[in-house]
Amino acid sequence: MKLEAVHNFRDLGGYPTNSGQMTKWRTLYRADGLYRLTPSDAQAAIDIGVRTVIDLRTHKEVETRGTFPVEKFPVKFHHLSIIDATWNDGDTPEIEDVVEFLVWAYRHMIANAAPKFADAIEIIASTDVLPLVFHCAAGKDRTGVLAALVLSILGVQEEIISADYGLTESAMKRLIKWAEVSQPDLATAYANMPARFAAADPRAMAIILNDLNTKYGSVQNFVREIGVSDETTNTLRKSLLVN
Repeated sequence: MKLEAVHNFRDLGGYPTNSGQMTKWRTLYRADGLYRLTPSDAQAAIDIGVRTVIDLRTHKEVETRGTFPVEKFPVKFHHLSIIDATWNDGDTPEIEDVVEFLVWAYRHMIANAAPKFADAIEIIASTDVLPLVFHCAAGKDRTGVLAALVLSILGVQEEIISADYGLTESAMKRLIKWAEVSQPDLATAYANMPARFAAADPRAMAIILNDLNTKYGSVQNFVREIGVSDETTNTLRKSLLVN
């Protein structure tokens, strides 16, 4: 969906699955920083049916930048801080290779935030929450891992999941171009951070999915290990798939 101030808001519908079904359109969305939504952007989200927002950013990000304008638009709002500090604020290793850095980051995230990802999956499977959008700051890392877990549960092939993750590359370029005109402070922040921080190389997500398959036998087994019940995954499939 094209919005004025948010550049990575997209539908997770239309993906084929191993069962021969397809992910539903206009039901589950992933996005970047919804705190930037203009009033018309927020209304556009409501107009496509969004009922629930899951914000995956840190407490500091929420406190300093704000959230989806819940006081003006009728949505259920959940804040699940996946990580305690962003890469700029945390203890981040100096890994120059983009794929190697992203793999380190996502392995670290999965190892330390698995229960929070499980909580997010449980919310998505809850009653009367769909259509729903989940997001972080760029809609890339925290959002990307959660999207990969959900799409895996639904039976979407790993090549498609990695390609969906990679779509964020062009979204990041749109965000930075917009920021140069409309939000110079954000543009400066991106200009001053290492390029690997803004990367979304599909090879990194492919490695992460392979990690989970190798260690647990499947992503389904992994989400079961972190506390997501089979009842929940079955509910997700019923809610998010069509024949």
